[in-house]
Amino acid sequence: MHVITVPVTPFMQNARFITCNSTGKSAVVDPGGDTDKLLTIIKQQQLDIVCILLTHGHLDHVGAADELKAILNVEIIGPHIDEKFWFDALPMQSQMFGFATKSTFYPDRWVTDQEQFRVGELELEVRHCPGHTPGHVVFYHKPSSQVLVGDVLFKGSVGRTDFPKGDAAQLKQSILEQLFTLPGDTLVLSGHGENTTIGYEKQHNPFMSGRFG
Repeated sequence: MHVITVPVTPFMQNARFITCNSTGKSAVVDPGGDTDKLLTIIKQQQLDIVCILLTHGHLDHVGAADELKAILNVEIIGPHIDEKFWFDALPMQSQMFGFATKSTFYPDRWVTDQEQFRVGELELEVRHCPGHTPGHVVFYHKPSSQVLVGDVLFKGSVGRTDFPKGDAAQLKQSILEQLFTLPGDTLVLSGHGENTTIGYEKQHNPFMSGRFG
């Protein structure tokens, strides 16, 4: 799985393009904004986008999804249906985060825990990881040992839980059960900041060790 990372919006959210090396088919993951910037990358890299994947419904992760859907004529897939209230609240999120007004839209289909689907020949496994938000999911590609985790886990940190329906205990349980059960060399592609690995976070993440709660 080939990955291109493009930070977008003032929140420097890591939009990702993932590409199947065999077929050339690609998906864009968490296109949070800066539609023109993302379209430029698609054109420059000659990417064949077949779908848009969303880990959760926060505006800085979904802000360009509906525009890209209309331009590229592709489906929006994910997150879990428990995230619907964040999509209902997109206009409110615009005000809360200081973004331009965003109208409500919804994915073409929600995903479920342990569901598997393909982008070209890339087989991705969905893992439901509530806590940061209730319907948050991650996308795991076992053959390349990579997992796209949105705002669940960061290098040395974890996702915030002070937003509506956030739950710190649930987030920790999600990380322990859905991420820390992956092999230690699994590359963690976070929604903000640099990449890390499962092994590094199991050893060094202070939020999971109990040092910071």
